[in-house]
Amino acid sequence: MRRAVLRFDASRRSDFFRLHSEANAAGWCHCIAWWVPTWEGWGERSASENRRLRDELCDRGEYDGYLLYVDGDPVGWCQIGPRDRLVKIVRQYQLFPDPKTWAITCFFIAPSHRQKGLASYLLHEVVRDLAKRGVRRIEAYPKCGEGLEAHDLWTGAEAMFREAGFRVIRDDPKRPVLALER
Repeated sequence: MRRAVLRFDASRRSDFFRLHSEANAAGWCHCIAWWVPTWEGWGERSASENRRLRDELCDRGEYDGYLLYVDGDPVGWCQIGPRDRLVKIVRQYQLFPDPKTWAITCFFIAPSHRQKGLASYLLHEVVRDLAKRGVRRIEAYPKCGEGLEAHDLWTGAEAMFREAGFRVIRDDPKRPVLALER
């Protein structure tokens, strides 16, 4: 199994949409949840509205993540970028502005590739690349609790972040804030 984690850019746009498709039970969101201003009306948005917003983001150069490939196929996604660009996350978690903090806001592994350690591998590679790029602080916002289903883990699993060295900076039984600082 050949694995590669590559930054999302214009050359990988079709791979992003191939991964975020109905075939992978991911054809609705297109990873724009944090880009819309509020949660109000979120559930009523259509897949085409979300796709249109993702296309607009890409058209203006907002390639906000990394794709994981296995044997040449896109099978995983991690959305990450400077935290303060996402007003909704700053407001929801009542965070103080910090232009140097980056935020991991979404994780997705295709159903056919789950339970193989690929999410942890993706996280490790993302953190490694960001360190090379000079990013010193990364936050994550996993959902916690017992009996969570895969669709509940769209922001990543808390245990995965802890194993990668993230520590809790705001303890909350359902939505903690974790950070990795170097």
